[in-house]
Amino acid sequence: MARPRVPSRGIHAPRITPIRTRMNTTVVVLGAGKIGQMVAHFLVHSGDYEVRIGDADQGAVDAILARLGTAKGRRVDFTSASDLDAILAGAKAVISCAPFHCNPLIAERAKAHDVHYLDLTEDVEVTRKVAALAEGANCAFVPQCGLAPGFITITAVHLMKDLDEVRDLHMRVGALPQFPSNHLRYNLTWSTEGLINEYCQPCEAIIDGQLVALPPLENLEHMTIDGCEYEAFNTSGGLGTLAQSLKGKVQNVNYKSIRFPGHNALIKFLMEDLRMNHRQDQLKEIFESALPATMQDQIVIFVSATGRKDGRLLERTYARTVLHQEIDGREWSGIQITTAAGVCGVLDLLVQGELPQKGFVKQEEVDYQRFITNRFGRYYA
Repeated sequence: MARPRVPSRGIHAPRITPIRTRMNTTVVVLGAGKIGQMVAHFLVHSGDYEVRIGDADQGAVDAILARLGTAKGRRVDFTSASDLDAILAGAKAVISCAPFHCNPLIAERAKAHDVHYLDLTEDVEVTRKVAALAEGANCAFVPQCGLAPGFITITAVHLMKDLDEVRDLHMRVGALPQFPSNHLRYNLTWSTEGLINEYCQPCEAIIDGQLVALPPLENLEHMTIDGCEYEAFNTSGGLGTLAQSLKGKVQNVNYKSIRFPGHNALIKFLMEDLRMNHRQDQLKEIFESALPATMQDQIVIFVSATGRKDGRLLERTYARTVLHQEIDGREWSGIQITTAAGVCGVLDLLVQGELPQKGFVKQEEVDYQRFITNRFGRYYA
């Protein structure tokens, strides 16, 4: 079995240059966890945004405020309309880094205040609810702005653009420890709830042009990227709205999560043999007590589009490994950097008027070149 690859170089931290087009735009960041911290850091250090932090844990809010002197914050119950109304009042936009099941109420209150709404959710049902709320809104609703869905969607559309006909679109992403040391060969690098949810929910795909639902954890494949062996299998939510957009237009579209070999068999044992998919709260407790978190992670991204150009069969591929790194004197994980760069880059484009200002906005509408040259999007470059 191949040892985990340590890339010789990771991404370099670009200087976050102020855009100076709309100074002091107020943005609410809901969720003071791993991703919320990075989002707040990016926005405050840009010099263009006034940031309000909201979280159910006042201690988590205070910790961010102590590091970011210009930000403001308060305790917010994500299930309380009055708490959300209080922090959203007068803001330009809200970025939800809250648990995915809190997003429908957050989106509802954003609509009531004409506040642009962005989130990081992978949950298909939550996105449907957000899309319904976007109808008739005077503000933009831009869900799924992180890594996958999010950047991977933007990249997939870019790869397909020059092909006359697309046959296969494969999207693969893994948030992996750089130095795995347990049997799962996995560490907690992001939301435990989100991880379990993508292992349990049906997975959208397109087969022979038709939209289908596939079971999670199935269709195991093995792959090698830069000499390192991986496996990939179905997980839910990574396609975002792309499956709906491409049905009838592309023959085969699928998304899978990348893991080190052996992970899939152990997860299937937990989920299917021990039926932990019916005891998700208990599984979350087990994971969080037994699997250590790590800041030393690597984000493996692979997208390929195969189709015809001028009658010739071609394959276009994007592959990159993004490492954890130090930014402004503090160590940040790869998943923090890539997820926050995704949503902050889209926010910049939205504020600059380069995305629709009303209604439901899909990641497919974000131009790759504009995103990758954005001061936040450059973290992927």
